[in-house]
Amino acid sequence: MKFSWKKIGMILGMSAAVLLAAAVVVLSQGPGPRPGGFPGGPGPRDGLGPLGRELNLTDDQKAQVKKIADSFRETEQALHDQLRTLHQSEPDPMSGAFDEAAVRAAAEARSKIQIELEVSHAKMMSQIAGVLTTEQKTQLAARHQQMRRMGPPPPPPPREEPF
Repeated sequence: MKFSWKKIGMILGMSAAVLLAAAVVVLSQGPGPRPGGFPGGPGPRDGLGPLGRELNLTDDQKAQVKKIADSFRETEQALHDQLRTLHQSEPDPMSGAFDEAAVRAAAEARSKIQIELEVSHAKMMSQIAGVLTTEQKTQLAARHQQMRRMGPPPPPPPREEPF
């Protein structure tokens, strides 16, 4: 399988979006210990994960970040539900009759929803950035650079042929 610069760019962009989404999910968790914690481990956590601890967010900042994340959750959940519905209604390529137009239409519909999710996420991250101090923004930028240097995850192993 050949990789073009366009595909590599898309993979990097999607990876960055997934990392940012994971950071938002971690930041949006409520206070208190996580279920299934390790006995004898650290006490209650702030619910913001390593990012929240590294940035030393104040209680006010934590509350503001949670409020921002909560405000986007409903819209993004609706978009995720649309993606799930589209995925469930896709034609089965193994059914014997391949309908390229139907597959293309489903792919285009999913891509439009994915674009909306990425725009929503970027808007939310912009609002969260408005809560951070200059020093915290610098720390976050350094963390993002570190993640970029790590590069994208390795490609999955080749799939075995179904037959």
